[in-house]
Amino acid sequence: MTTQLHRPRDSGSATTELVLVTPLLILLALVAVAFGKLVGARLDADEAAHQAARAATLARSADAAKAEASGATTRSLTGAGSSCTGPRVTPELGDFTPGGVVRVTVTCRVVLDVPGMRNVDVTESAASVVDLYRGVDP
Repeated sequence: MTTQLHRPRDSGSATTELVLVTPLLILLALVAVAFGKLVGARLDADEAAHQAARAATLARSADAAKAEASGATTRSLTGAGSSCTGPRVTPELGDFTPGGVVRVTVTCRVVLDVPGMRNVDVTESAASVVDLYRGVDP
């Protein structure tokens, strides 16, 4: 007598694998998008801090330097179409004399739009030297 071996049937296994793997692939894609937004926002905040520091060093007074730093940050982030929202600018002017250093810190919030991930605050700083050969109003 011959016996036939019956292997278990595989029908439906591909569908089951697809159903199990698809949510993981979607989650992985969402995390990749969130990571991209975060990196882009850090680059935008860094560029805004550099522009703000340079704009502050070109001002003639400390009050004007603070206003220029804030304005440069807003222009930079708006022009870049950044995902940074609600930027906060903190200029540190020191004594604001020729040869002095102006440091600007820009902090903004990044909305990640991924379920289960919180919004992230990004902080970047930049420094620039006040030109040696120009006048400064006291």
